[in-house]
Order: sequence, then structure tokens, then C-alpha cells
Amino acid sequence: MKLKTRKEDGNVAVLEIKGKVMGGPDFTLFNDELHQLVDEGIKKFVFDLSGVTWMNSSGLGILISGLTTISNNGGELRLASITKKIESLFMITKLVTIFDTRDSVEEAIKSFN
Repeated sequence: MKLKTRKEDGNVAVLEIKGKVMGGPDFTLFNDELHQLVDEGIKKFVFDLSGVTWMNSSGLGILISGLTTISNNGGELRLASITKKIESLFMITKLVTIFDTRDSVEEAIKSFN
């Protein structure tokens, strides 16, 4: 998994997640980045999943952990640009009812206003 972070509109952190999301070292990388942003006072997050090619149950756990961390710190999360393969995984696991998903990063950012 590769992770790239940028800030939009000054207070929205966009985390671009690419490749295979499988837990283990991926969780540590993701968790450290997320906690650093929360510590900086960021409350609005978009996870850009357009580059995710594969995800297992540990990868889903990473997203759930991220949602929990953000929620526990008074923040909001949007998932954006989910591929069809990952979307079907969300449907099967019923996680589609837990996450707020948007078609694009731009739409996700606008949804905070």
C-alpha cells in the first residue's frame, strides 16, 4: 500500500490510498499518519480509494479503525472514488451502511460544507 496525504481547503485532509491494502505494516503506516493529522487538529477527512486494487479483511479493518479514530476525535470521514471491485466488498460486508461514500474527492470535500 502507498499513502499520500494532502490538505484541501485548509482543513480537509485527503489521504490517497493506492495498491493492495492488507493490514500489517499498512496499518502502522496508515494509523501513524492519521493520528498525526488528528493531533494537528484536522477534523475532516477524505480517503481517496481510486487507486486501491485489492483489499482483504485486514484492509477493511484499517478503514474501520480510521473511522473510529476520526469519530472519537469529533471528526468526519468520507470515502471517495471507490472502484467497483472494492464497492462490491463493501456491499457484501454491509459496510456501505457505515461509511459515507462519494463519487469523487471533489464531491466529498464539498459535502462537508
